[in-house]
Amino acid sequence: MACKCGAYYYTLNAKTSFDRDSMKTRKFLFRNVSAIRMFTNGFFRCKWRSVVGNRRILSMDAREKSRSTILESSKDKRVPIFVMMPVDTFVVDASGSPRIRKVKALTISLKALKLAGVHGIGVEVWWGIVERFSPFDYNWSLYEELFKLIADSGLKLHVALSFHSNIHSSNGKGGVSLPLWILEIGDVNKDIYYRDQHGFSNNDYLTLGVDQVPLLSGRTALQCYENFMLSFVNKFESFLGSVIEEISIGLGPSGELRYPAHPFGDGRWKFPGIGEFQCYDKYMMEDLKMAACREGKPQWGDRGPQNAGCYNSLPSGVPFFEEGQESFLSDYGRFFLEWYSGRLICHADAILAKAAKILKKYQENEQTSVLLVAKIGGIYWWYQTLSHPAELTAGYYNTALRDGYDPVVSVLSRHGAALHIPCLEMMDSDTPPTYLCSPEGLLKQV
Repeated sequence: MACKCGAYYYTLNAKTSFDRDSMKTRKFLFRNVSAIRMFTNGFFRCKWRSVVGNRRILSMDAREKSRSTILESSKDKRVPIFVMMPVDTFVVDASGSPRIRKVKALTISLKALKLAGVHGIGVEVWWGIVERFSPFDYNWSLYEELFKLIADSGLKLHVALSFHSNIHSSNGKGGVSLPLWILEIGDVNKDIYYRDQHGFSNNDYLTLGVDQVPLLSGRTALQCYENFMLSFVNKFESFLGSVIEEISIGLGPSGELRYPAHPFGDGRWKFPGIGEFQCYDKYMMEDLKMAACREGKPQWGDRGPQNAGCYNSLPSGVPFFEEGQESFLSDYGRFFLEWYSGRLICHADAILAKAAKILKKYQENEQTSVLLVAKIGGIYWWYQTLSHPAELTAGYYNTALRDGYDPVVSVLSRHGAALHIPCLEMMDSDTPPTYLCSPEGLLKQV
């Protein structure tokens, strides 16, 4: 999720281990830490940091320096800091094969990071690189070389299995598409991608409408994700638990569990627009029609809300996000939002179930266990309104009257996954009051 917090992404990782009865009173244990500033003129430019340990950690900008406050910790414990590897670490050569751009410079930078006290490196492992040319043709050579360099430097790994594209958000530098064979299928059938009410499709991530539909060379999307995870684990089994400490599973655009309701890279949306519902591909619409028929209201399955504005609308004057008879509070509004958010939760449940099963044997030994991580979007604008419209279009059925994050956290808890949220260094006072933002309120709720 693109945030308005400058050049960095920040994360909170929380291992959820509570039951349903304690969800309303759950607590996170925070340790605020000063992240190490990366080499601005060297190989690394830090765009995202993740810090995970046995406790919940909130990373802070290096500008905070010594202002770090330890809320629950002890002086003999260290907070592990992971630095994200830039996507332009590698290039694709004329033959179509990826290679590391500057091996010597990278090696020097890794050693310097180790000396600076960094615990590990976060690396995005792209579906569009590994299974690039044809189904089941996995080429792990780039990551074999990269992981070896990182391990030889004495650093650990946070691996993000990335099933999305970053072409629209990379500004032309080091962008990675979905696998080429997927794009070929999409050229013929654009309904494998999310589609908005105007018919525009977004090829950053496959629509969850094809999770169970075998359109991808005989496989469903879920089978493609599962096969990729299995291939990864088989290839890097010797690293799991020793070098690879954490594995984040991509669940949507930018790796986050959400719909691409705010497509910041292609000009359709800009902050603080409310975004648009992304349910107009053929397969999502078929599912909506079946859900409406089960509800006894087949007319509700013809389309999504027609009074919900457009990408850059503000909530005021948009009927669906106000309190009228045809709003999110109506019977139709509740039905649609329950279906829309429910499909997203089922998507996360299915993928995380497969990931947890694959990683189960590596989590039995506490000394060498691998932490499973899932990421959600930090959508904080219009949070102080009744309807929370930006969250609704992204797939979080969260309003002033309904907690939409409990179901999400329950799924993560069921599969033993940690929670990763971006942009939580922000304070309400950092945001324009006109847009009724509340990153602090979002954090407190989650």
